[in-house]
Amino acid sequence: MSRFRRIPARIAWVLIVFVPFVATGVAAMEQYSLSTGQTVYVPVYSSLLHGNLNELGQPERVLLSSMLSVRSTDPVYPMIIKSVEYYNSVGQLLRQYLPGPVVLQPLATADFFVENREKHGGTGANFMVVWHSDQPINQPIMETVQVYHWGTQAQAFASRGQVVHVQKPATSP
Repeated sequence: MSRFRRIPARIAWVLIVFVPFVATGVAAMEQYSLSTGQTVYVPVYSSLLHGNLNELGQPERVLLSSMLSVRSTDPVYPMIIKSVEYYNSVGQLLRQYLPGPVVLQPLATADFFVENREKHGGTGANFMVVWHSDQPINQPIMETVQVYHWGTQAQAFASRGQVVHVQKPATSP
């Protein structure tokens, strides 16, 4: 006689079907945790390589415009955008967008634009956004929308930001 019991088919079915949903729900809850501040890396594609290689062995390059959208998702408390910086493919700072901190009200959005004639960002350009709040709030959504438009046609795609640093909440003495 085996020391292990056989799991009834009905229980096994419940484990197979419902456990992944519970795990997904837990991951979703972790994704929406509260924060008092972050540094967020947001990819920008100010140019794309395409087509065939030219006589120098280089692909064709198309320039894109890009809009960074910083969206407050907290319905109650504001957030403060401390800085928005634009870097090129080799990590060189090209532009600082804010002269000082900007308050973003609950559920508001701030946009920052890179023209399609901007040639210095390259395929690996990015924004670094630093924000904070005086109390824990829902994490904002940060993404770029890249657009190429010609004639009556357009191409557009979005890139989502990635948190690279979390501000630790201040501790009381």
